[in-house]
Amino acid sequence: MTERATEPTGGRVSGANLGGPSVVAIGGGHGLERTLGAARRYASQITAVVSVADDGGSSGRLRRALDIPAPGDVRRALAALLPDETPLGNALNYRFEAGELAGHAFGNLLLAALTAELGDFVAALAEACRILGTVGDVLPATTHPVTLCATVSGRPVEGQVAIMAERDISHVTLDPPDAAAPGAVLDAIAAADQVVVGPGSLYTSLLAALVPIGVTDAIASSNARRVYVANLNEQIPETAGYDVGRHLLALAAHGFVPDVVLVDPRSMPIGAIPDGVELRVGALAGPNGAVHDEVLLAEILAAASQ
Repeated sequence: MTERATEPTGGRVSGANLGGPSVVAIGGGHGLERTLGAARRYASQITAVVSVADDGGSSGRLRRALDIPAPGDVRRALAALLPDETPLGNALNYRFEAGELAGHAFGNLLLAALTAELGDFVAALAEACRILGTVGDVLPATTHPVTLCATVSGRPVEGQVAIMAERDISHVTLDPPDAAAPGAVLDAIAAADQVVVGPGSLYTSLLAALVPIGVTDAIASSNARRVYVANLNEQIPETAGYDVGRHLLALAAHGFVPDVVLVDPRSMPIGAIPDGVELRVGALAGPNGAVHDEVLLAEILAAASQ
């Protein structure tokens, strides 16, 4: 039986779960936060592989000004892996409200400063993990400042923010097209017992983290159990009218085929599940039905790791 860490005051789980699997969670935004919150309840080792294609808000401003990967989703992943609540940890998501810094999150500025000091975005994240004492590692899906590009109804659309406002998306890529995953990402996937993709925005979070060169090949070559956590609802307009099966087809078209898909029965329609993909249905949603409950998600993910 897996020995689980104790639950400290404030609800976070600190420390490793002895005997648990090594988990790589891939994605971005709030969905990745939920997966990391779940993984820390059963995993012995956690690595977050995070999309850096955001071109809006503070992330977009820093990316354009400093030519660095977008730090916003990475900052959220760091915050999700904090061992305890501290003033420094809480400050990661603090946004300045006035002056030239208005709209910037402190954590984004911290990562930008560490990147300038160390000359390397991966090294900056490793140092941030060390300073914050995170219970897992956080890695960028690529170290390039990238632009997300999509084919929408046969025409090109560039930029994550612009793509989020579209429907009938058929394919996404990155510019530059040779943007590759760092070696640390490939090593983490190769050593993982479980790779978890989702929940999250299909094209602008999940696929943005999967399309850097090397990621899907590493997943396909790994002995890890590949899991897709289905969204609870369609995202308007990005995936308007999608059922779970159509999400899986889009992922497969970009090179990711899971072993198992986790679905809440009260969520979007399931549709046709491709042959060879195991469907597991169980309660995953929180009380409001809008977001995944970390405890419920941890239970079903732990079971799906076997």
